[in-house]
Amino acid sequence: MSKHYGTIAFTDDVRAVQCHHGSQAFYDRKRIAGEATPGPDPLTEDERDYLAERDSFYLATVSDTGWPYVQFRGGPKGFLRVLDLHFVGWADFRGNLQYISAGNLAGDNRVSIIAVDYVHRRRLKIFGHARIVTAEEDPQLADALKDPAYKAVVERAVVIDVEAFDWNCPQHITPRFTAAELEPVLAGLRDQLAALQAENTRLGNEIHAGR
Repeated sequence: MSKHYGTIAFTDDVRAVQCHHGSQAFYDRKRIAGEATPGPDPLTEDERDYLAERDSFYLATVSDTGWPYVQFRGGPKGFLRVLDLHFVGWADFRGNLQYISAGNLAGDNRVSIIAVDYVHRRRLKIFGHARIVTAEEDPQLADALKDPAYKAVVERAVVIDVEAFDWNCPQHITPRFTAAELEPVLAGLRDQLAALQAENTRLGNEIHAGR
């Protein structure tokens, strides 16, 4: 947990529930330490390396009605980039043209991100402030975030000014594997199957010839 995560997440209502369950004193120490430390919290190599391996994340925004909205964002591995110690960003691809997240950000730029590593049962949570950047506004940034090998229409770039982050526990994360992650195992099984098929054919030929 970064120093300022508790100052954002542990509201009075949250602290009241923590008190009821006996965890307030533990988390208050982290919250008080964060309040006494200038922010925001810088990203480290751990977060940079972790995000470089992710091909998806979940983005939460808030509408002007107060309803939260959670959207799945996917792309090539590493499309969510750490730009420097305090900023992450990605090329935003064309979707179903509802523009709910983009519209919410026009009224409230606060966001929360959860990036999950299902294989190793890890998750990184990020609080930050988002801004949308068009290619006309910053063509260099738009080009830097694009992946030429990924055939999708890029409508804009989204840049997050990171306030705080937290590494969450692995409890209850069901391991899941992509086709690329399974390929090394599947390749070995295919080789074994091909060898067995060749051996079966050879033995069949020998039996046939012996008759």
